[in-house]
Formats: sequence, structure tokens, C-alpha cells
Amino acid sequence: MSYSVNISVEAPIENQIQEITYDGQEIYQAPLTLSESLAKYAQKIDFSKLAADLEPKKEPVDSDESKSDSDSKDSFQANLWPWDSVRNKLRSALTEVCVLADVLAIAKDKRYMVLDPVQQEPLDTKPIVQMHARKKALAGAANVLLTGAERLKNSQSEAVQNRSNFHFDLLRLRQNWRLKKVSNSIIGDLSYRTAGSKYSQTGTFEVTKAEDEEKNNSPPNSPLPGAQPSSNKTNSSLRVTVPTELQGVAYIQVICKKDQEDLCSANINLLPSSAYTSVTDVHWQQKLESAQNVLFCKELFNQLAKEAVQLQAPIPHMVVGNQIMATVLPGIQLIISLYHSTSGEKKSSAPAPAKTEHDHVLEHSLHQLLREVHHKNTHHPFPHPASGPLGPSKKRSLAGPHAMDRHELVEMTKSETLLEQIIKQAQHFFLRNRTSYVLDTIAKEVKDPLICSHWNTLNSPTQSCVKINITTHGYDVVYRTPLVIHIAEKTLKCICRDGKVMHMSYEPQELRDLIFCHINQHQIHSVQSLAKIMGWTGLANSAHLGTGAVELLGNASSCLLASPNGDRLIAVRCEPQAGVQVSVAHSPRADFFPSRLVTERKWEHLGGQFREVRMDKMEGRNFLHKMELLMASLTSNS
Repeated sequence: MSYSVNISVEAPIENQIQEITYDGQEIYQAPLTLSESLAKYAQKIDFSKLAADLEPKKEPVDSDESKSDSDSKDSFQANLWPWDSVRNKLRSALTEVCVLADVLAIAKDKRYMVLDPVQQEPLDTKPIVQMHARKKALAGAANVLLTGAERLKNSQSEAVQNRSNFHFDLLRLRQNWRLKKVSNSIIGDLSYRTAGSKYSQTGTFEVTKAEDEEKNNSPPNSPLPGAQPSSNKTNSSLRVTVPTELQGVAYIQVICKKDQEDLCSANINLLPSSAYTSVTDVHWQQKLESAQNVLFCKELFNQLAKEAVQLQAPIPHMVVGNQIMATVLPGIQLIISLYHSTSGEKKSSAPAPAKTEHDHVLEHSLHQLLREVHHKNTHHPFPHPASGPLGPSKKRSLAGPHAMDRHELVEMTKSETLLEQIIKQAQHFFLRNRTSYVLDTIAKEVKDPLICSHWNTLNSPTQSCVKINITTHGYDVVYRTPLVIHIAEKTLKCICRDGKVMHMSYEPQELRDLIFCHINQHQIHSVQSLAKIMGWTGLANSAHLGTGAVELLGNASSCLLASPNGDRLIAVRCEPQAGVQVSVAHSPRADFFPSRLVTERKWEHLGGQFREVRMDKMEGRNFLHKMELLMASLTSNS
């Protein structure tokens, strides 16, 4: 006996498993939406099949017609497709489009069909009236185009001038300044933390959005008396609020004085002199630049004041209020003053100094020093870690392999403070000016020989070099005396022609004495070189002559020259103070008389007494020219 049980087969409720995590959780694939299901079924349509493939095949007629009709009906029902009607309509539409394309191709081709427009009867128009009508139409069109272009130009200029976007301005602000969001406000930072700043001032400013009504109803900005109005002033959607102590104008002035006389001055600030224009409501960029300049000047002055108190100098530095006084050289003081004004004018608590000669070279040296300090603080030598605290420097890392002693390690740890470097620059500045003044004074006093100074343009803030050429006009090729002087902070180093190195102090008299001694030697050496060219023979020379009166400056130099025949002698004596003395002697002696004591005739060939030549009465442009004429005259007379 058999039992029948009805079983219903249904699709599982659960979807397909997409992923099984490590903890055994199964992630199922989401079911398809109606649009996704339609797209899935539409992808199964094969438009490449022909309609004949889907039509039922006709079988031959059998005797039993009822059987054939039923078979054909069953086969047609079996081959019927749900999307058959859609495909048939698409195929019919494609056929019609193809026919339309063929018709258009035939119509466009002139070989098959020519479509010429039907000519209408010409209207009787007068040419003058037609010309005036065309001119009027062109003038009207031109006026419309010009009016539209003018309106577009005005609208564009107004849009550029009045464009104010909070997010756009905030993006520009973020590109140039450091910002961070604290609660519901935006706070910026003006400090120099990245450069190793130790100043207590935070330098924070607040950025808020300006109200539209306030911008529209605000009166036009009126500049203060003496301030230049800003032509490119535009309203901004940002409002920047800086602390009260960072508002206004600030700069640091460096003045060098000697016995209550101002020698030179220089200003240190971040803004040019043209930027000190004050208005009631300035742009946020100008306001932040001015605030950062005030913070920079205060921080720099605070650092210099700390260093001035800590340094132990022979003459102690003084810090009084907003002034730092330091002694550069004996009798010369360096005064560093901080000037800060919260109003539009340049005022300060200290009285403004008298107007002095502004030295741009000293100002450039000071700015170069500040940028060098900033570069050292921000660019540490490699290798150094990308994050974390910095390790020892490269020199200290190589101290062990190089076996450095304690003295070298102590010297390595020493570093010059900012005030010491500024004082050294000021010392070098004065010593360089003194050297230039001494050389120019000697060049004016001494006409023969000529003194030419060539200053090196590539100098450091504390090192300079000047090359001095002592020559005689017209006899540059005969002989020249070169000198090279290296100027440091307090000392001068002179490299002579023969390679000797002489060190001098900052006293200008030492340099003056050295130049005069080299002038003395130049005259003697140039005379000897000229004598060789003229055929004369140098019998003796001495750079430190021991005979004669004692010189106040240096020693006298001399040389003895003989003519080609040996019957004429020239003695040249050059003194730093008295100048050049020239004497001439003849041989044989004209006053030689033989006697019973002197019977041999060889003694009469001794040279006679020297007679001094008055060089000031001789013709000639300079000393060497006169000596050339004197040698030529004595040679011809012999």
C-alpha cells in the first residue's frame, strides 16, 4: 500500500553568503532591487537571433489534420519568448531608420537629385534707400553691442571690487598664517616657535566673520593726517583681532656714536618704510604683518637685553628702558633702541634721536645676521631624526673617532650670542671705515707715487679685503708694490710683496706708518729697476740705513748706482718724513794732487765728493722721470 505526500519546494529565505569573518559571523548578500532584477533579465536578451529562428517550423500535412494542428500549436507555444514583442519593435524601428538614412543620402547627393530653391521675383528697391537702411541697422546693432560690453565691464569690475567671500578669505589667511580651531572660534599664531623663540609673548590673534550689515553701513575709511590713502582698499569678510601690545608700529634703531656725534644708523624691521601707513580700519593682511613686525622687534630686543646683562665685557653693557648701550671701540658706543607706537605716528617713550646718516650696508649686514640665525635654528645638519628630540651635532659625533681632547670639546660648546655678533659687525664696520679714510687721506697727500685701492665686493659681515697698488705714473711696468690688507673686527693683517705678514691693531696711525714705509721702499726699488733698464749698475742698497739722523718713523733706505763707464755715481737716500735726496759724484777726482806721500796714480781714480741735486728744480713729471733724465744726462756727458 503506497502513501502520497505533497511536498512544496520554495526558494530559501536566506540570501547568498558573501563573506564569513574570522569569528564565524556570516555576511549575506543584499537582495536585488526591482531595477537590478530588470537589468539582470534584460542582459539575457540576444538581439543577434533572427525572427525566423524563433518561429515554429512547419511540418508536412498528414492524413490526420487534427493531429498536425495540435502538434504545430504545441511547438509554437513552446518557442514563444517573453521579450519577443520588444525585439520585433526594435527591429522594425531600426529598419525605418535605415530607410530614412538611405533617403537622406540620396537627397544630398547631386547625382541622384537636385533641390534648387524657387527664385522669387526681385523687388524694386532703390540703392540709396537700401544703403541708408543698412547703415541704420549696423549702427543700432553696434550700439546694442557697445552697451552690453560696457555693462559687462562695469559688472565685472564691481564684482572684483566688492567680492567678499568668507571662505575664500579664510583660505587665503590659512595659506600664509598658522590657524587652529578652539571651541567655536579660530585662533592664529604669530610667534617664532619654529625658529627657537624663547619669548613669553604668545602672539595669538582671533579670526571672526564680519557682519554684512556692518560692512555695508560702515563709513568710508579716512586716512590720518600725513598718511597716504590706499588705492586698492577692499572690504573683507574677515575680522582679525590682535592683542593690544602687538598693535601699532615698531622698529629697532642701531646708532653708532663717537663723543656725542652720531656716525651712522640702521633700522631693523620686517616691513619696508613705505608700509608705515596707518588707517582706521586696515586690511587683515596688513594688520597681521604689522603685528608680527611688532612681535619680532620686541622679541629681538628682549633677547638682546638678556644677552647684554649676561655677557661679561671689559666695559659692562647697560640696559636702560628701551635702550641697550655697548662699547664697540674706545670712544665709540653702540646704542640699540626699541621704538613702539600704538598710534599712527612713529612715537616712543624714548625721545627720537636726531636724524643721522643712514648706512644701508650696516642694515643689510644686520638683516643677513638675523636670517642666518633663523636658518641655523630651522635647518639642523644631517643626519637627524625626522621626529623626536635631536641628537648631538655632527662634530660631537665625530669627537670620539677624531680623539678630541677636553679643550676642543669645550671650544665646540661655545657659541657667539646675537649681541656679540652685532658688536663684531659694528667693530668691523668702523675699522673698515677707518681703513678707507686712511687710504684716501694718504692718496690725497702723496701725489708721487700713486696709491690705488681696490676693495673686494664679496665680503662677509666681519671680514673685508682691500688690495693696494703703489705705482708711479708712466712707469707701471717698471715696478709696482702690491699690498693686501685683511680687515677683521679689531685687527688688520697686511700681506706684503715679499710674503711677509704684519698684524696691526685698530689704531689708524699704525696703518698710516706702514703705508709710508712701503712708499719709501717703493721709491728705492723702482729706482734700481729703472737703473737696470738704463744700463746702470747697482753697487749697494740698504733698506735700513744706519747713518744719518734718526728717523721718527721707520728707517731710511738708500742705494748707490754707477754709470755704464763707471765714472759717474748716484746716491739715493729716501726717508719717510724728509722725502728723497739724490747726490752725484764724478770719477776720477778733479781735486787730486800727487805728493811725496802719495806717489801712485791709482788713487786719483777714486770718486769725488757727492754733491746734492736739487730735484725740485729739475724738469720731470715725477721722481722716476727726473731720475731717468738725470741718468741720461750723466751717461751722455761721460
